[in-house]
Amino acid sequence: MLYHLFDYISTTGFPGARLMSYITFRSGAALVLSLMIAIFIGKKIIHRLQKMQVGEIIRDLDLEGQMKKTGTPTMGGVIIIVSILVPCLLLGDLTSVYMQLMIVATLWLGTIGFLDDYKKIKYKNKDGLKGKFKIIGQVGLGLIVGLTMYLSDDIVVSENVEVVQRMHSEVLTAGYEAETLHAPITTIPFVKDNNFDYRSLTSFLGEYADIAGWLLFIFVTILAVTATSNGANLTDGLDGLATGTSAIIGVALAIMAYLGGNFIYSSYLNIMYAPGSSELVVYMAAFIGALIGFLWYNAYPAQVFMGDTGSLTLGGVIAVFAILIHKELLIPVLCAIFFVEDISVMIQVAYFKFTKKKYGEGKRVFKMTPLHHHFQKAGNSGIDAIIQKPLQAVPESKIVIRFWIIGIILAVITFVTLKIR
Repeated sequence: MLYHLFDYISTTGFPGARLMSYITFRSGAALVLSLMIAIFIGKKIIHRLQKMQVGEIIRDLDLEGQMKKTGTPTMGGVIIIVSILVPCLLLGDLTSVYMQLMIVATLWLGTIGFLDDYKKIKYKNKDGLKGKFKIIGQVGLGLIVGLTMYLSDDIVVSENVEVVQRMHSEVLTAGYEAETLHAPITTIPFVKDNNFDYRSLTSFLGEYADIAGWLLFIFVTILAVTATSNGANLTDGLDGLATGTSAIIGVALAIMAYLGGNFIYSSYLNIMYAPGSSELVVYMAAFIGALIGFLWYNAYPAQVFMGDTGSLTLGGVIAVFAILIHKELLIPVLCAIFFVEDISVMIQVAYFKFTKKKYGEGKRVFKMTPLHHHFQKAGNSGIDAIIQKPLQAVPESKIVIRFWIIGIILAVITFVTLKIR
């Protein structure tokens, strides 16, 4: 709103009005505003949740300090969502299809998460919304994003190509196709020029190759949104774990969006250029500010939990953001923590069912899943000592900090993959 107001004022020659036209200024303002909202408005929301007795239901899983968390206000994801949306509505370009999709994704997944938390609180159990309804909602968002990218003429890219020129004895190797492309093209690591067109996998279909390529892209979009959203949901099990991890991922994505949306930088770095995508930096700045502000209360010992209202939203919007900047194939590296949490649960369940069927007694690979609880739970010395390590329970705050460090390393590796060809 303020962006459009100042855009109009700038036509009158009013001093300073053009500041709003700069992505860097609006992004910085969005980060500061979201941070302030999360800290100051967040405190009031927490008090309100306490009065409404919206407390977390904790099951005794024999984890150190676990039962002390009983009654801690949940649904704190509302703080994150409000802190993201307000700066975006005030400082974002609401005519941008990129900003529109991110706002829709935030509200869509926030609503699903809110309904899940509401059912848990209302019926005082951990069941919440049935899993199939969550999946339907996530698949629905993937369809919306994929179809919008297919139908919108505003979402285009310029492919980076190798153009060797000599200027003052310096070899320049970055260039772009003459025309922008509306195609399902993405960035792929470890490959020269880093470009991958989904239609290359469907070229054998002849005249149907184009639509088939887009359908494949939409399928990948659905898979990315669903997996990342559920992964973030599983990661939200320790104070500050999902919050800090998501903030680190957000910083990496914001840098990618800024570089890929700026012709000069993308040309210099020889990466794909996506005109108009730099608007996403404003959203991600608000996202990062909201998470840092929420961490003020969510750090150990947490005064509030984000609940599914926050965790489902965080993972989903991270996936949608990566898709919009054509970096969805980098998600497995950048968001590896989310996926490892996902996979640990799958392995645990599959192995338990297999051993129960074969031996009559279920056995476990990990002491407990998701994986972060494996480190939080004490092991048993004896025949299973190898898979029970570490035998001593690791303090919760140390687990969280170590996961953050791993998240930073993964972010660095993600950038490195773009230059190792």
